Amino acid sequence: MTIKRYGIDGGTGTGGQHLPFSRAVEAGGWLYISGQTPMKDGEVVEGGIIEQSRLAIQNCLDIMAEAGYGLEDVVHVKVILTDARYFQSFNKVFREFFAAHPPARICAVADLVVDCKVEVDITCYNAARITR
Repeated sequence: MTIKRYGIDGGTGTGGQHLPFSRAVEAGGWLYISGQTPMKDGEVVEGGIIEQSRLAIQNCLDIMAEAGYGLEDVVHVKVILTDARYFQSFNKVFREFFAAHPPARICAVADLVVDCKVEVDITCYNAARITR
């Protein structure tokens, strides 16, 4: 089985720091996307939970597209919110993306290491992507 890593060269976090992990790793038809926050060009985009949720999910989808996976391949989503009061608003955004192919999911409330409201990671599976 081969392992392919995406984004190992250019990951940039807040303040321009180099991130010491891959944006995603693919192995045996599985794609594991590292937690994505509402960041563009290494900086958190201002906005409420709706805007930040859309961008965090879209960042995951962009990585999926780069790796050749689609929404129908999403099997599990992990969500971290910084405030339980964001739960209903996040669910509205989640439905916008995943209504046709609802994955399994966990949602927790915790502090994040960057100053944003949400972090999302996605796990995908596509048997056609299995390489030996």
